[in-house]
Amino acid sequence: MRAFLSLSRAMFLGFIRDRMTLFWAVLFPLMFLVLFGGLLTDQGDSQLAVGQVGDVAALDRMPAEARKTLERSLDIQKVDDEKAALQEVRDGDLAALVSEDGDRLVVRYSQADQVAAARVQATFQGIVDSANLARSGARPGYSLETQQVEDESLEAIQYVTPSLLGWAIAMSATFGAATNLVNWRRTGLLRRLRLAPVRTSSVVLARVGVSLVVALGQTAIFISLAVFAFGLKLDGAWPLVIPLVLAGTLAFLAIGLLAGAISKTEEGAVGLANFIVLPMAFLSGSFFTLDGAPEWLQAISRLLPLRHLNDGMLDVMVRGHGVEAVWQPLLILLGFAAVFSLIASRLFRWET
Repeated sequence: MRAFLSLSRAMFLGFIRDRMTLFWAVLFPLMFLVLFGGLLTDQGDSQLAVGQVGDVAALDRMPAEARKTLERSLDIQKVDDEKAALQEVRDGDLAALVSEDGDRLVVRYSQADQVAAARVQATFQGIVDSANLARSGARPGYSLETQQVEDESLEAIQYVTPSLLGWAIAMSATFGAATNLVNWRRTGLLRRLRLAPVRTSSVVLARVGVSLVVALGQTAIFISLAVFAFGLKLDGAWPLVIPLVLAGTLAFLAIGLLAGAISKTEEGAVGLANFIVLPMAFLSGSFFTLDGAPEWLQAISRLLPLRHLNDGMLDVMVRGHGVEAVWQPLLILLGFAAVFSLIASRLFRWET
């Protein structure tokens, strides 16, 4: 036990003193979280700025409730200089300029932003239809009832945090195991450990223990930053993410050991680990959702451990699922860990 604790302490201190390792394991993934969180949080159909010239009855006499609903999508600003406002429309500063000419509602817009142009036309067509209906006094045959339901769709930060956390864990465990193994073999540390009065199991357990502690630290940093900086809303079952993180770390640690066992140089280990993790991140939905991907791509994705880690964390962190959503990803990740550990042990060598 004393040898195990000493090795664990030495490995952990080596990790936190290595600035490059800290950067790639913690700061680099956090940069992506800040980037995606800042760009995508509360992203959606933002308000379009629309200028209003003079009095427009269809807007000015709109019922208060309807006006409130309209202002969720349009920021209507009254303007005095029509010519200057038209130039703002051409420049893209205003989405449209609306005025009234007798019984006509005149909307002038630019086609440069086709999405905004379509929204403007659809919105004002609805306003005209409502005004005509109110003027005619005809009673509509159908009514509209709106009801909001919760579904599987997620706001940007809800999706980004678990997915980027999964990628960070995969990258840290794989790169750390691969490069450390090659470096220890190159410097002769493995040979000295083999000759030292220390059990091989203590060396392995110490390395695994440090990796698990690092992964838990990554998880705490990611979740804290996402909650306090970007408004991540955690579900009540979110602590179940801990066993998923531990199982995912074991799986990617085994993959890293395999990469380190095959590689002869640190550069080769980094390249092989990068070749494994980066494509897997894209194919597992770490950077964008795969909901609209073709079925053949979905099938490939389901063969990857990172996909199951990401899906499991999404389910328990933000989708409201409980223990039932954890068992399958856990078993799959532990299965990957066992298989790749067995292969790595067969290819392992103490010296170059």
